[in-house]
Amino acid sequence: MLNTRLVLIKFNVRGNLRFLSHAEMVKVFQRACVRAGIKTAYSQGFNPRSKLSLPLPRSVGVESDGDLLCLQVNCVPAELQVTSNESRIKALLSEQLPEGCELLSVSSVAKMKSSAQPIAATYVLTVRRECLDDRIKDRIEHLLASETLNMERRKPRTQNYFVDVRPFLKSIELDDKGIVVEYKISSAGSIRIDEILKLLELDVEKLTAPIRRTSVQWRGA
Repeated sequence: MLNTRLVLIKFNVRGNLRFLSHAEMVKVFQRACVRAGIKTAYSQGFNPRSKLSLPLPRSVGVESDGDLLCLQVNCVPAELQVTSNESRIKALLSEQLPEGCELLSVSSVAKMKSSAQPIAATYVLTVRRECLDDRIKDRIEHLLASETLNMERRKPRTQNYFVDVRPFLKSIELDDKGIVVEYKISSAGSIRIDEILKLLELDVEKLTAPIRRTSVQWRGA
């Protein structure tokens, strides 16, 4: 008889791997699990799929710290301790992942009361020093003082619509390297990195390093 355990894996994305889409990143882990011999659970039905998910999609071109992979693993009772051993899973999976994907931690639970939900995160924008002037400081002050920040979004095969992204912005701060933007994530949505750049009136050409998402806060993980 098979037992199922939920494995939570936190990982970083660096380098060229940041150019993979969300769907492509899922496939990377699916294939790595197969090559590593990790017995993932599958859904029922005509087209079964492995029970593997990335709860917080990452924008293409963005590096990330502490992303979360949720993986359901099948094992028989005699193999339970071996298959669910965190260090063994980390070692097996790490060998099969491409350069740029670093596993940080692996933990397993028999059952989660609720699914893992991201509630906040931070974008780090490394900006050219000459661009960190009074103009950008005034722009940040204006954004934080605004009650509403309506951004136009596109929806395929229908009319564009507007979203007030101000409730999702927690803070915007300057440091000696650039701009740190902390934002909220909820069932109502969140703010996108392209919207943050547009609000700050920043072109990608003004950045000296890839945008990085970090300090992700999770509920239920």
